[in-house]
Amino acid sequence: MKEILTVLFIALVLLFSVGKTANVQDREYKVTRVIDGDTLEIQVDFLPQELGNTLKLRVLGVDTPEKKSTCESERNRALEATNFVKDLVDNAKKIEIQLKKWDKYGGRVLGEVIIDGKKLSKILIEKGYAVPYFGHKKEGWC
Repeated sequence: MKEILTVLFIALVLLFSVGKTANVQDREYKVTRVIDGDTLEIQVDFLPQELGNTLKLRVLGVDTPEKKSTCESERNRALEATNFVKDLVDNAKKIEIQLKKWDKYGGRVLGEVIIDGKKLSKILIEKGYAVPYFGHKKEGWC
């Protein structure tokens, strides 16, 4: 029980520290996995060992189709968006991450992803893989 409380305390400290220091500097965190069009997993060096060394990062300002949609068309578009981002990440010369804040679900952070000098959010919108999103009610893709 004491270990769980310690880990929760550390997580809360990190929650507040990411929110306060995330805008200070860009970092070249390693992208370890593309989860979907608007969510990546990044390797970090600031978490306690008990929490691991990766975080899920939701790309700030966009929404891409959902893989688990009941609509086949949306699932297909989600796969296209995911593959597009995987290709960008795999072929990038430089990926910078700007951590902004913890998202409302608590298990991931929100941030900007800059691939070879261009914001991923802007690329996704320009190519039609995403729509702008800032916390309002989402509209379906079907």
